[in-house]
Amino acid sequence: MTSSDDGGYVHDPAAFDDGEPRDGDESDDDWVDEPDHPAAADREFDWRGWVLVGVIVFAFIVSPTAILLWPPSVSYFFALLILPMAPAVVLAITAVWATTRP
Repeated sequence: MTSSDDGGYVHDPAAFDDGEPRDGDESDDDWVDEPDHPAAADREFDWRGWVLVGVIVFAFIVSPTAILLWPPSVSYFFALLILPMAPAVVLAITAVWATTRP
């Protein structure tokens, strides 16, 4: 059985090598000719950076200290699963928020 027998799609590379844009392929390619330089982007350490620093301090200093000082009479499930997981989730969400620009 060959690809011409099965009646399905057969890729023909010669049909796509003409270099002309096809229908629906007329995108704005100006960024390829003159891309933005990374130094021209607004990348200042503003209040978003300080919020991220605060969450990092909380996740790496406050939360481990709370885990160490957690009294043994209270559930270890909370101390060993919830206390480390909550700062990790908050840190992940804050890092994405702080590094994306509108």
